[in-house]
Amino acid sequence: MTDPSPSSSAASGGPETTQVPFATEASIGGPRHVSAPQEYDAVLLAGFGGPEGQDDVIPFLRNVTRGRGIPDERLEEVATHYRHFGGVSPINEHNRQLRQAIEDEMRRRGLDLPIYWGNRNWAPYLEDTVREAAEAGHNRLLGVATSAYSSYSSCRQYREDFARAILDTGLEGVVRIDKVRQFFDVPGFVRPFAEGVADALQGFADQGVAPDQIRVLFATHSIPSADAERSGPQELGLGEGGAYAAQHLAVGGQIMEQLREAGQASADTQWELVYQSRSGPPSQPWLEPDVCDRIAELPDEGAKAVAVVPLGFLSDHMEVLWDLDEEAMEAAEEAGLQAVRTPTPGVHAAFVSSVADLIEERMQATPVSERPHLTDLGPWFDVCRPGCCENVRRGFSPAAAGVKP
Repeated sequence: MTDPSPSSSAASGGPETTQVPFATEASIGGPRHVSAPQEYDAVLLAGFGGPEGQDDVIPFLRNVTRGRGIPDERLEEVATHYRHFGGVSPINEHNRQLRQAIEDEMRRRGLDLPIYWGNRNWAPYLEDTVREAAEAGHNRLLGVATSAYSSYSSCRQYREDFARAILDTGLEGVVRIDKVRQFFDVPGFVRPFAEGVADALQGFADQGVAPDQIRVLFATHSIPSADAERSGPQELGLGEGGAYAAQHLAVGGQIMEQLREAGQASADTQWELVYQSRSGPPSQPWLEPDVCDRIAELPDEGAKAVAVVPLGFLSDHMEVLWDLDEEAMEAAEEAGLQAVRTPTPGVHAAFVSSVADLIEERMQATPVSERPHLTDLGPWFDVCRPGCCENVRRGFSPAAAGVKP
């Protein structure tokens, strides 16, 4: 099997913008799950990026909103969140720590595979990282995006980032990039959240709050409803909210079921999925309900305490520190509720181990029946399916590690 070029795509009738020329043969072939062992010479950790000082904030936000024509005055409204923390997002430091932790775990397993790290919106940029890897002789890269769920911004856009990095560096035909499967339901990702919920429930119980007076709100980033409906393979028919909502709901349900079976949660404690960090115009439908809106309603439903669980996030970056630790906790205080925000996975040992498992899984082509997963939706696809995670406003751009739309 050979790598198709843009010209061969056009010859076959497919538009050039849907071409996927930069993946290894395992992805170009398009099977749902890779069944033959794969050789990689490095891992590419892909992040969102964040400012690391006050002078970085507006340039960073310009990168995030590039192409939308948003003036700096409006960006400054969001910039206040970063400026509250000295202009520093913790996301870059987290990824430095995660990179080192994964590399250490891989070496512990006898796999001397370097871990490169690059960002979408701030230094180190993916283009520079891919160039650095190629100059070091590493050209078969396995990508790990720092997002567990399926949607345009959390999966397909990273694949587009990979393709753009190769195009912009002129490394077509030299560098190949695949990507590990979405890991929303692997045990090591779920475990830190379950531990956090268990600790929160015990804390409320110690303060005399009855189980039926506690609410667990699993929070994730809101996205446009149209994008949510197109998240994941359309062949699954997951309906309203698509794979994005379905995956979060499945993981939240799994956590609560685990805790109930372990005697750490009561059947009387209610839970639900809520959303945060909406940024679109009021005329555009986004996923709801908003976390702060729901918190305000809870006292009328008999609640006295709320655990806010940042289920959609790997680490304590700005949407966690501001939208949950500041705004959601303020909403809880105004509602007269006891409240706690539970931890993100960060560099929890179980999560780091699961990332290493995902890398080994692809390299060894672990049979699907042996791949760890905790929900009926998993194990998720190795290779993104046609039409998966479309952005209805932008359409499809070249993307690595999947089959063309």
